[in-house]
Amino acid sequence: MVDHRVSRRAALGGAGAIMAWAASPARALLQSPNLTIPAAVDALLPRMTIEEKAGQLDLMVAAWAGGIATALNPPSTGTTTFETQLADAVAGKITGVFNGNGARMAQRMQRAVMRESRLKIPLIFAADIIHGYRTIFPVPLAEAASFDPALAEQTARIAAVEATAAGLDWTFCPMVDISRDQRWGRTMEGAGEDVRLGMLFAAARVKGFQGRDLTAQDAMMACVKHFAAYGAAEGGLDYNTVDVSERTLREVYLPPYKAGFDAGALSAMASFNEISGVPAHGNPWLLDTLLRQEWGFEGIVVGDYTGDEEMIAHGFAKDSRDAARIAFMAGVDMSMQSNNYARFLPGLVRDGLVPMERLDQAVRRVLAVKHRLGLFDDPFRRIDAKREQARTRTRSHLALARDAARKSIVLLKNEGSLLPLPRTGQKVAIIGPFADDKHDLNGPWVIYGDNAQSIDLAQGVREVIGASNVTVTAGSKVDEPLPGGIEAAVAAANAADVVLLAIGEAENMSGEAQSRTDIVVPAAQQALAEAVAKTGKPVVVLLKNGRALALQGAVKDAPAILVTWFLGSESGRAIADVLFGAYSPSGRLPVSFPHESGQQPYYYDHKPTGRPGGDAVAPYRATYRTAPNTALYPFGHGLTYGDITYSGLNLPATMAGNGALTVSATITNKGQRSAEEVVQLYIRDRIGSTTRPVRQLKAFRKIALAPGASEVVTFTLRRPDLEFIGVDLKPTVEPGTFDLWIAPSAQAEGVHGQFELLA
Repeated sequence: MVDHRVSRRAALGGAGAIMAWAASPARALLQSPNLTIPAAVDALLPRMTIEEKAGQLDLMVAAWAGGIATALNPPSTGTTTFETQLADAVAGKITGVFNGNGARMAQRMQRAVMRESRLKIPLIFAADIIHGYRTIFPVPLAEAASFDPALAEQTARIAAVEATAAGLDWTFCPMVDISRDQRWGRTMEGAGEDVRLGMLFAAARVKGFQGRDLTAQDAMMACVKHFAAYGAAEGGLDYNTVDVSERTLREVYLPPYKAGFDAGALSAMASFNEISGVPAHGNPWLLDTLLRQEWGFEGIVVGDYTGDEEMIAHGFAKDSRDAARIAFMAGVDMSMQSNNYARFLPGLVRDGLVPMERLDQAVRRVLAVKHRLGLFDDPFRRIDAKREQARTRTRSHLALARDAARKSIVLLKNEGSLLPLPRTGQKVAIIGPFADDKHDLNGPWVIYGDNAQSIDLAQGVREVIGASNVTVTAGSKVDEPLPGGIEAAVAAANAADVVLLAIGEAENMSGEAQSRTDIVVPAAQQALAEAVAKTGKPVVVLLKNGRALALQGAVKDAPAILVTWFLGSESGRAIADVLFGAYSPSGRLPVSFPHESGQQPYYYDHKPTGRPGGDAVAPYRATYRTAPNTALYPFGHGLTYGDITYSGLNLPATMAGNGALTVSATITNKGQRSAEEVVQLYIRDRIGSTTRPVRQLKAFRKIALAPGASEVVTFTLRRPDLEFIGVDLKPTVEPGTFDLWIAPSAQAEGVHGQFELLA
């Protein structure tokens, strides 16, 4: 039972909160200059009851959902029906719904509100559009492997085009959490381990979703999540504690969020985790001091699914009412799914525990973003059943899905130039649990897509070399053996010229709440790989995965390995494009593949320590007993079908303190096939007032090289590129010696030199 009595402690806390509020600079920011709303909309505020104001701050899962949407986000009570939710909307008890079911639902709800509600404030419709609506693109981690932020902007744009036609105004994307422990299941939702790559993809996805004009009927509001440092959960365990220094927050975890907000995102989502003992949903330093006062964020902060309520389990709030007060005063403007704001804010205001000014501030922000989305001008601008049909899975959208998928594939290994395979004259055995059938193609966090509409591996291969040249054998299930499976697989391999071994993770092994203690290929599939390898036939491993994996045995030793992630609607065709040479692989790893699972967390830009470990196991050095402190396949690694060399570093000896440094190298394709190379620039600050990483990515360029061609690639470094967070927790640049590499990965030598930064 909820205790509605006000204790002396709560009353004193409430009085203190109100006094602090009155003295806070945030009080002057009740209406942001970029979020101004017309007088007619602003005039709604004094007409609203406290209950109607609280209702504008409550977002609930759609009662009319169905399928995957309901499974992922079930209504919080078993008695919720669409009719009761419709009545709540008309009564002003909710601001909108999320993960609903298309234009028909949205039209019915919006029409009822605009016809029957007292104030005619339009609803907002939201959803988890993570990597596509009906046309499904590669999971975000895979797309980051393209090292092509412009591609991410394109796919986000198409996702918005499809989703908005179904009435959606708002997506809970992009997730920009840096993930450095591959045990964490939600690694697949972000851009990986690197800060610079994370920043670029965060900005690109925000721009793609929001377009040039948020009032456009094909634009949707982006939501930068999860604020903050959700990806730093201890042990890679989802929802777990985060305890990092402010310096690490500012250097590693915060920059991608800032990049998303700077790109124009008007919403942020608080994270489930605590940071240094304070849950993000109740953290005023995070949500107000940093986000609003320091960064100048002017949009709305929404809680994650029941995140305010979960502060009770954290041991931070007494009960639901206390949780609502703490979250609201910390800076969470809108509650998701707990219904706590609608239930408790009116009473909290009347009891003097929440200032009316704070309530009005949050409501103004919500009305402002609804205005920016054009909902007051035309509440039905994004609701059109005919448009929903016409914009879904079009030929051009599927073509982009195929292009994005093949650009996301990473070639880890290609001994003896086994790939690309010839299109004629070979029998191909596709073996493994992901060989065919319409499953595990789209990947995690797909609410509206359908695996049955996607192209599997066998179909993609058959379209290239003909069905008569292909055999398909499962060999095992994902997590357990199949009776007679290995025997059938060995027979298929013996009858073929080459084996495509389709193994890895199922969709339900990555994503939210899917942390793994051991990031290896499941034992049943590993046994299958060992048996197939013993046939002596050439094996191409096709990894399906949502995180970096620790490869072992026959998988690790296979002559060719492709990381194919979860690629979406055109999976099979994209993989076939790469396998048979229609497209030369150009993806690069956005996460480091460790030697062993026990190396986690591992990331390339680690500190050297006082006893640096090299690429070999050595006594009394920072290495494990069984593995060096390096990656098996490092961040940035990826091969092409060309033969790429680096030479001719042109690096000035000095850089002026406030000047710029222009550096170049010659990249040559000595191979017989065209290739795209991702040329990467890394630096290391040799001496600093705080210790610096062994390398940091500062820039990259993707270039196309014909056989025998060369290109001089030029980068320019400026003072901000050399900044780090100093002892006073402020950005600083210090004179001294810097190493510089232009290289194909974070561990490759490429071409290397040094320069001196002058005072």
